[in-house]
Amino acid sequence: MDRLQAMKVFARVVDEGGFAAAARAMDLSPPVVTRMVADLERHLNTRLLQRTTRKVALTAAGLAYLQRVRAILFEIEDAEAAAAASTRDLQGTVHVLAPPVLATYFLAPLMAPWRARHPRLVLDIATDNFASTRVEAFDLTLMVVPEDYDGNIVARTLLHGEAIVVAAPGYLQRMGVPRQPEDLVRHHYLRDNGQLVSAQAGRRLRLQSVQGDARAQEVDMPVALQSVSTDLLLRAALDGLGVAVMARLLVAPYLASGALVHVLPGWVHSRYTVYAALPTRRMLPARTKAFLDFVIEQTPQAVAERESGHPA
Repeated sequence: MDRLQAMKVFARVVDEGGFAAAARAMDLSPPVVTRMVADLERHLNTRLLQRTTRKVALTAAGLAYLQRVRAILFEIEDAEAAAAASTRDLQGTVHVLAPPVLATYFLAPLMAPWRARHPRLVLDIATDNFASTRVEAFDLTLMVVPEDYDGNIVARTLLHGEAIVVAAPGYLQRMGVPRQPEDLVRHHYLRDNGQLVSAQAGRRLRLQSVQGDARAQEVDMPVALQSVSTDLLLRAALDGLGVAVMARLLVAPYLASGALVHVLPGWVHSRYTVYAALPTRRMLPARTKAFLDFVIEQTPQAVAERESGHPA
């Protein structure tokens, strides 16, 4: 058994969510991928994956092994890149994890300028709504956390933001414009049960005064739709299905165009911070530092363009 190749296959099965998808990604046949993982499990004398007809899931032993395997594979890539790279031209792969909304609306517009600057570096971007729980498994993790977050992480602050209540003009014309938080009880709630608002219990929407001159208000709203998909909820809000809590930066172009309206502008749902987090490995690979520096450099312009209503 080629143990290194088996490790790569095992990690890819986890990343792709299945044996067939990993086989396609690695240009191998599904039986070969299945056999290599099985051989690895026999060698270790433990089950790494729980297999069902629809998906694979890590066992406790598999999760612990995956964290070590990723560290080993990263170190091998670092060694290869250091041996092959010239002083001007970085090579290899940067493994990045981000919530889907950041991958789509923040990272995606940066890909062309990044590629122009580092044409021999590959970005491998995975998405997870709960990215903060997997920092050690990636070179760089973009994470969205509440403003009072106090985690034991190595991270750089990228930006601060607010989550606000928004709705389409047509919806407000039909249902009425809320003047006070308690007016929301008559409105349809498009509830995000993902990371940014996961502390919210049930159907209750908690709002705090922008000026801090009033007590926080909690409103029990009828839920029309709930999802962890920000894109789905944003589309529903634009289509006039109800009111939604969205990051102000995300909806800035729609507020500027009039497609959405900021409801209760004297109140916000929450404030958050976006970090670029690093694993606690001692050495920062040159390619990871290059990407981190690039993201930090590009963030102010990206934020300014989105706030102006003209995102890249």
